[in-house]
Amino acid sequence: MDHAHTDPAAPQHSSHRRTCPKPAVVALLALLLLVNLAQSIYQLPLNRAVESRLCRDYYDDHDPSIIGDDGRIDEKRCKIDPVQQKLAWITGSMETLWIVGDFVMTIPLGFVAERYGRRTVLWLNILPRLFMITWAIVVSWFERTLPLSAIVAGPSLSILGGDCVFNSILYASAASLTDDNVVRATYFSWMNAVSYVVTFVGPGLAGATMTLNLFLPFWIGICLLLLAIPVISVIADPAHTVFAPEEERQLLINSPTLKAQRSRTSMLSPILERVRVLRSIIATHPRNLSLLLFSFFLTSLASSDSKLLAQYISKRYHWEFASAGYLLSAKAVVNFTLLTFIVPGILSAKSASPQSSSQALSDGDNIRYARICLMISVLGALAIALAATVWLLFPSLLMYALGSALPVFTMGLLKSPTTGSHPSPNFEEPEMHIFSIVMMVKTLGSLVGAPLMAMLWVRGIATGLLGAPYLASVALYVAAIAVFAGIRAR
Repeated sequence: MDHAHTDPAAPQHSSHRRTCPKPAVVALLALLLLVNLAQSIYQLPLNRAVESRLCRDYYDDHDPSIIGDDGRIDEKRCKIDPVQQKLAWITGSMETLWIVGDFVMTIPLGFVAERYGRRTVLWLNILPRLFMITWAIVVSWFERTLPLSAIVAGPSLSILGGDCVFNSILYASAASLTDDNVVRATYFSWMNAVSYVVTFVGPGLAGATMTLNLFLPFWIGICLLLLAIPVISVIADPAHTVFAPEEERQLLINSPTLKAQRSRTSMLSPILERVRVLRSIIATHPRNLSLLLFSFFLTSLASSDSKLLAQYISKRYHWEFASAGYLLSAKAVVNFTLLTFIVPGILSAKSASPQSSSQALSDGDNIRYARICLMISVLGALAIALAATVWLLFPSLLMYALGSALPVFTMGLLKSPTTGSHPSPNFEEPEMHIFSIVMMVKTLGSLVGAPLMAMLWVRGIATGLLGAPYLASVALYVAAIAVFAGIRAR
């Protein structure tokens, strides 16, 4: 599949622009699926494992008669406020620790990617994920030796790379596959669809397997991560690309990848240089880019409420975690349908229109669709906060899911005249730089959002206002709409 060459109307920016075959996209999607599914299938049993320990400790002190002869307690008896508050703090602390390590190491690992290749960083990225799942098993199995608080150390290896590093590399790789706006938006839609396939399959699979054995989802996650290792070797990597002589003279002589590979200086100097380059990119781009980045921060902060959905459903409606997983899977069906069929269908229809060009998805279209997604997110979050019963919650979740197409259109603005993000002679590998900035901003939003939503959830349990995190999300989405209103298409 050669998008830049098979479409005669596609823009030809330069002779060195290479086209990538369909397997390059398939490899990215496969890696995204394996890694995200491993992460998703781990969440529900982790919540249940932590809740079970906290519940047993609580009844040991308050009513030992509740504990069965086999040491088990009916899960519905664990939905009491003290247990749920501690559960929120522990899982929130783990999420925050994971994000902190990831955020701090994003720039240094960006240099590692330039010097040793993107595949190297992706392989490193697998290690903290393997350790986090394995450590949860160890703490659970050796509960008489290790205190429950030891489980918080699980995300400590995120200094080797977490979601920010992983996503910045994958999105940059996808963006570099084509110069066509519609094709690029379609790639982003596929990537988001894969993410929501995970949210569809993950909770349901976790719910089904944890009813057989609580630790079975953990072992499945480990197997998925091990399968991801050979897939990484198929990912296109500029550091290992063979160029024609003309391309080599014009493209690689001054590239940061080649300079990083040839560098004999300490790592600190290139890292500082990379910080300078990222600052320069922001400083030399128009106001629209700053507004777009701020909207990324706000929406990432608002979407941190999704980490609490399982606990929210379990506590508010007294459901078991396995049952909550099935409900979350039903929600993800809407995400998957929207991003796999509806959004690509709209893009294809616009591309096939007699009035359209190959650049059919204009900046104005991206901005208009993004605003619609933000409005839907406001209504969905508000409906979740106010849903008094599960029967009201279900349509609310479906409405919230309709806003999931937002990244398709906001990401599509990153390489457009509106944000001034076209390749510049001052910056080599602009995709990697721009997407590194975006993922850092989104990670910063998650870094603030994880403890904020946990605090609001704990406070909501104490006051009875269980929808507090989702009311906060409403306010944040409204703020994002206000910021986004300042972006003007060019």
